[in-house]
Amino acid sequence: MAPTDGTAARRSGRRVASAVVAIALLGLLARLAFLGDRTAHWDEARVAYWTLHYLDTGLFEYRPIIHGPFLQQVNRVVFAVLGPNDFTMRLVVALLGAGLPLVALCFRERLSGVETVALAGFLAFDPLVLYYSRFMRSDLPLAAFALLALGCFVRALDTRKPRYLHAGVLAFALAVTTKEYVLVYVVTWLGALALLVDHRLFARGLPDDWRGRLRTRTRTVRPALRRWLPHLLASLVAFLVVVVSFYAPRTGPNAGPGFDDLLADPTVLPAVVGEATLGSWNAFVSLWVGGGHQDHAYLPFLGSAAETLFVGSGALAVLSVVGFLVDRYADDGPRDLVAFCFYWGFVSVLGYPIIADIAAPWTVLHAVVPLAVPAAVGAGALYRRGYAALATENRPAVAAVAVVGLLVVAQIGFVATTNVYLDDQSDANPLVQYAQPADDLHPALREMASVSATHSGTDVLLYGDFLVANTTGTRDPGCAEWFNVLPLPWYFEAEDVSVACARDDAAFESTMDGDAPPVVVSLSSDADSLEPRLAGYEAYPAVIRTQDTSRTNVTVFVDGSTASNASDTP
Repeated sequence: MAPTDGTAARRSGRRVASAVVAIALLGLLARLAFLGDRTAHWDEARVAYWTLHYLDTGLFEYRPIIHGPFLQQVNRVVFAVLGPNDFTMRLVVALLGAGLPLVALCFRERLSGVETVALAGFLAFDPLVLYYSRFMRSDLPLAAFALLALGCFVRALDTRKPRYLHAGVLAFALAVTTKEYVLVYVVTWLGALALLVDHRLFARGLPDDWRGRLRTRTRTVRPALRRWLPHLLASLVAFLVVVVSFYAPRTGPNAGPGFDDLLADPTVLPAVVGEATLGSWNAFVSLWVGGGHQDHAYLPFLGSAAETLFVGSGALAVLSVVGFLVDRYADDGPRDLVAFCFYWGFVSVLGYPIIADIAAPWTVLHAVVPLAVPAAVGAGALYRRGYAALATENRPAVAAVAVVGLLVVAQIGFVATTNVYLDDQSDANPLVQYAQPADDLHPALREMASVSATHSGTDVLLYGDFLVANTTGTRDPGCAEWFNVLPLPWYFEAEDVSVACARDDAAFESTMDGDAPPVVVSLSSDADSLEPRLAGYEAYPAVIRTQDTSRTNVTVFVDGSTASNASDTP
């Protein structure tokens, strides 16, 4: 018996879902492979340090300079369970990136099966998305939660099922906890919606009986409100609970109201909610709105973003334009979802260079994720053209489509292989931000960790006025010029390394004449003067920023005898 149309549709839907799940699993493997090999970026190390500080002390407050609290809150649990290291600090972001292709299923009523699978493929393997799915920053979580929220809202419209509204609000609440750029998402969404209204009102023309239709729609508002208002209110409460639970301070005993005081004293709830909402908003405005972080020339930032987009997501960007145009001029007119995502992504390409505080590749991620939707439509159009040519035995057309398809796959595969895995710390890689250590510090770090595990007393000595502060700071090691030393404080904290400092030669000699630390870190420009005084120490030169300058080159000296003894210890 031949299958009914409904049976065939269900089988097709299952095939699409199976393909998307398979792509997500492959994307998971791509994200977990060698996840801990890259030395921590300056930003990664800073946030990871504060997360460890939170784990050790139980104290937390929203710091807008390191963006939303999502990663600190979830990684506190990850570090407690799995331990702190470069793999575990990136694990949550990698898992969210691996789950991103599954969001394509939310749009299966608006996209064809081929387009849905293509969307999953772009979200899984686009080089820029893949690189920053292996990077502990809040940008990928924000993009993932925002796309999931949009997908759930679309499903709520398509199915009229309230559970998708609740899921969408929850996803958007999590997006709010990741990064302040969520406000830009709201603005771009509103702008895209305004353009969709323009499509409906003007591009398609007003019907002659528009007043009657308006009255009919108005009469349906009241029953719709009766059905959906309780769900909207419940979603609003859930939104507030998520935001407060992430942003509320953890103050410890006798230090003012905090989230940790709620069980013992529920009367502090208004103060906690106020600090988590208005307090966080005021901190954000003070730094990111009134702090002058956007005082820069626009065109250099736009040029940097364009280079990142071209190199990291060139195939996706080209196909997004193709997909938008194909859908725009299709016989049945543009689809709202495709137009919405193209407007969202296109404006993001132009807008983020205005609001960004530095020219960083990760800002382009916020444009690439929405552009993946029209890019999937472009890939679907390419597939249909090739399939039709094959059916009619149009060999030149088949060859042309095959060549274009191979170019797309080759661009994605080559850039992903070289820029994501083989060359992920190079200053020549447009996906790499300049605060990424250029050399592999891991040999020196492994020696440092092994020495610290068996050595009593001071493990590491920082030397020189660039690495050592004039006054004691609040971050460990307190004697260090903390931001100049990054990413090392993260590794010191993770491995429980004891650190001392010597700002000048007199302090250095005094320290070394006593119980000499087995590890010494200095600028490489000071290494020649130190080497004669560090007989038996092995030197590990490294560049702790991709910009190779006298201020970013360091040398790590490790006492060979101590390191050997440590490696011999069972």
